[in-house]
Amino acid sequence: MNPVTPTTTATVEEVVRGQLAKALGGRRGMLEAAVPTAVFTVLFLTTHALRTSVLVAVGCAVVLLVVRLVQRTTPQFVVNSLFGIGIGALFAWRAARGGGDANDQALAYFLPGILYNLGYSVVMVLTILVRWPVVGFLVGSVTGDPTGWRSDRGVVRLCSQLTWLLVLPCLVRVAVQAPIWLAGHNGWWKQESAVAALGVAKLAMGWPLQIAALAAMVWLLSRNKTPVVAEA
Repeated sequence: MNPVTPTTTATVEEVVRGQLAKALGGRRGMLEAAVPTAVFTVLFLTTHALRTSVLVAVGCAVVLLVVRLVQRTTPQFVVNSLFGIGIGALFAWRAARGGGDANDQALAYFLPGILYNLGYSVVMVLTILVRWPVVGFLVGSVTGDPTGWRSDRGVVRLCSQLTWLLVLPCLVRVAVQAPIWLAGHNGWWKQESAVAALGVAKLAMGWPLQIAALAAMVWLLSRNKTPVVAEA
């Protein structure tokens, strides 16, 4: 790989900042992904009515989806939230079919999110340990060489740091929510209390935690200027 000419030179920081904004949908995308899930969580925890909670949350997502379609912009982030609601509702429904009460259903609803964050964390940390941090591929998607960025130790180090920040919210969610879920599921803690704690944790560790991580990434990206190299 050879350095890009000065007239077209960008920095790794600029590339990653732009690519992350696209991948996460910016403020609007994160809001669209968070609102329907928050609506479902609050309704389900306060009413214990699975069907009502699903219908209201889906209705909220459909409104956001229609707006996206009318504006001819990507509905990806709304669809993601619908998928998350559907998986959680399916687990809660299975618990209800198995004779579980409202607290059993609520605990079942929270389980997929915990498992997702755990799996995501394991994969992301593994990419860092083997020196193939996921964020590096955002750089490769712009340079035209998907793996060429690995030849620059500075870029690899920066991408590893950014990947740590990207996965940190998931690690925190698992570290906090998994013990609460296990305590409620195994009877070490009153189920109703565990469900309430999980509800608060899910809301507090959703969008706010993600914003905090992104703010840290922006701060890190503003510190240095690492030239992007492109395929000759």
